[in-house]
Amino acid sequence: MDTKEAITAFSQSDKIKSGLIWISHSIEMINSLSPPEQKGAEQIIRMFVQMLDQEIVIARRFSSDMPWDEVIKHIDKARIMLHSGVPAEATFHLTRALSRVTDIGQRSMSFLKDEGLL
Repeated sequence: MDTKEAITAFSQSDKIKSGLIWISHSIEMINSLSPPEQKGAEQIIRMFVQMLDQEIVIARRFSSDMPWDEVIKHIDKARIMLHSGVPAEATFHLTRALSRVTDIGQRSMSFLKDEGLL
């Protein structure tokens, strides 16, 4: 890993973590909505998952030695749960993705600290 990759991974991991947390909380709130509102909320959540995917693609492109493929795998499983009409099951997979993204962020931060940049 070089400095540029570490900076990209660090900044993208923070953005992606925020997105994962926001999506998970949104899924938890779906049950408090009426059925028509639930459908609309699920569509919006699926859109945000797609947007998050794009951020992961950027991170993967610029920090290739990080395990972004594992993150994508967990988000794909969450997407399947959302499309299958069981959004509550998606939070499990989003939590696993969050754990991997946190690991990436910590690894990047450690590298940057070792280089005296943080």
